Amino acid sequence: MPYTDVVIHEIQRLVDIVPMGVPHNIIQDTQFRGYLLPKGTDVFPLLGSVLKDPKYFRYPDAFYPQHFLDEQGRFKKNEAFVPFSSGKRICLGEAMARMELFLYFTSTLQNFSLCSLVPLVDIDITPKLSGFGNITPTYELCLVAR
Repeated sequence: MPYTDVVIHEIQRLVDIVPMGVPHNIIQDTQFRGYLLPKGTDVFPLLGSVLKDPKYFRYPDAFYPQHFLDEQGRFKKNEAFVPFSSGKRICLGEAMARMELFLYFTSTLQNFSLCSLVPLVDIDITPKLSGFGNITPTYELCLVAR
């Protein structure tokens, strides 16, 4: 089920529910891109900026699962895919969250056909509210047992 994994990754990348990472505190004066960040400064990593970077994603604002496929159609990792943050402060529940997403997604699709109650062209996933987290619009969906 590599394509299922690819689709889940692309959904996470595009929807980007938590665009801001855990705050970090500068432990010593640091020069970054010509700016001085003094010791004690709080830094909030904007993970969402990486998830939409055209350097890493060919179509950053579009749903394009091929972002995570290699030439042979197999899943490929992308270093810019960081919805759970990265480094020492990566989400401790990442493995469980990935497993649950996969199980929920596959179980739902195995047992139900999904039908939108609004025309697909009218669906806009632009967040209604954005800050530490993105609040996506809600839509009704009909699940028909297979």
